Amino acid sequence: MPSWLKEPLLHFLVLGGLLFAVDHAVFTRNDDPHTIVVGADVDAEAVKVFKESRGHAPNNEELATLRRRWLDNEVLYREGLALRVDRGDPTIRDRVIFKSLMAIEAGLKLPAIDDAGLRQWFESQRARYDEPARYDFQEAVLSGDTSGSAVRSFVAALNAGTPGDAKAGLRVFKGRPHDNLVQGYGAEFAKALEESPAGEWRALPSRDGLRVMRLDAITPPTPAAFEPLRDVVLQDWTDVTMAQMRTDAVRELGKKYIVKTEDDAK
Repeated sequence: MPSWLKEPLLHFLVLGGLLFAVDHAVFTRNDDPHTIVVGADVDAEAVKVFKESRGHAPNNEELATLRRRWLDNEVLYREGLALRVDRGDPTIRDRVIFKSLMAIEAGLKLPAIDDAGLRQWFESQRARYDEPARYDFQEAVLSGDTSGSAVRSFVAALNAGTPGDAKAGLRVFKGRPHDNLVQGYGAEFAKALEESPAGEWRALPSRDGLRVMRLDAITPPTPAAFEPLRDVVLQDWTDVTMAQMRTDAVRELGKKYIVKTEDDAK
């Protein structure tokens, strides 16, 4: 799952606008307060919100996650109405959800963890703390003909001594981690750049076609030490554990609801 979908706050707040937008449609489709109908408008609005914030449509996994978060929020909203926490906020749905979530959280107790357990969690989450390998590289962005033959011809000219900005705009990147390369250019590009010899221009494949690139240097990864980060690790463990406990509590509440798709409800 992409890391942005794992952020605890996103679990309940990212779709606030979506929840408000589809509120009327959901409640006018079914009079049973213990039946939740997930209509096509939920997915449509989720795709719209996602595209506006991320710049591309969600894949199937991301859409399923967004739908699951919407359903969690729907449960919280209905529980909040049942507890009458909407008093004073009759038209603000996200506040009802927030109040309901806070009521659930008040009943949760964080489990104890000793130093050995915290170290074990730290080791399992090293990707959070280790300093990743970083890449310095340049890109010569061709204007005009960007066909494969033109790109390869330009690469040959660059390696023969033509300045990088002779026929293109030159971009210089410093200290970019591997994940950033994947997000910007694609996994195939990241692997190709990593395997490129330093100082040599290459035509590298990306999700948008061939790119003219030169690897300058790679800074190797540095493993993190537990002791200097102990307080940070404890806070991270607390946040992650509480987020999971909140999610589990909401999912448990959700078991008393019947969830249907729009087609099932017809």
